[in-house]
Amino acid sequence: MEKIEIKSERFDNMVEQIKKYGGCPVSSTLKVFGGKWKPLILYFISVDVNRFGQLQRMMPDCSKKMMTNQLRELEKDELINRKVFAEVPPKVIYSLTDKGESLRPIFSELSKWGIENVLEPRMES
Repeated sequence: MEKIEIKSERFDNMVEQIKKYGGCPVSSTLKVFGGKWKPLILYFISVDVNRFGQLQRMMPDCSKKMMTNQLRELEKDELINRKVFAEVPPKVIYSLTDKGESLRPIFSELSKWGIENVLEPRMES
């Protein structure tokens, strides 16, 4: 890595983390739950929007195929559980795993930030 001259304790801490873990922690996090749809899916599941059809209604621009792929990836990454009930038609409920639950404070802060810095200022305009 090329030496960058920045005099800051925060920068030095970031460089140490990259050396220690072999990569940027933020980048690693975003690879798991970043992107256009995963954060929204996780947020909606965290507030009890837990059926496929409900999720689709909350995100009408997300295709069924994309929603299915994103849900599978989140399940593979152990952020959500998928419970299938033996009914006709089949009933599937999604919920956060313990690992997924650990994201709740992040979503709370993102929601707070969005209200204070995006939504409320729009109302004042």
